[in-house]
Amino acid sequence: MNDDVVTFGFVCVQNAGRSQMSAAFAERERRERGLGDRVEIVTGGTHPADEVHPEVVEAMRELDIDLADRVPREVSTAELDACDVVATMGCSTLTLADGVEGRDWALDDPHGQDVERVREIRDEIEGRVRDLFDEFFGEA
Repeated sequence: MNDDVVTFGFVCVQNAGRSQMSAAFAERERRERGLGDRVEIVTGGTHPADEVHPEVVEAMRELDIDLADRVPREVSTAELDACDVVATMGCSTLTLADGVEGRDWALDDPHGQDVERVREIRDEIEGRVRDLFDEFFGEA
């Protein structure tokens, strides 16, 4: 692993809500901070859903982030083992390799929630992702 590159993983069971929002916010932070070659982002689920939850797509669209074409995917142990930090969303029982820092963000599942609650979860995720980047790269 290149010491200059930090790899963040965002994982939940279905990879259809919280982890998708986390990855999208991380992509935005990476772009806005000019860290394209210094940050890798991994997202996936242990039992992926068929699609990103529609209420999540809608809530992210409000911030001009389009998740409509994203497809939940299974994450591999090898991908997780290559991460520096893996954030789980409060629904995972992952065993991570030595040297991988696990953080459980313990977020409510947005699936089936009303739009106000989905926005609250989205905004909490946005703040946590920003804080993660601040921790590793200093405040923007």
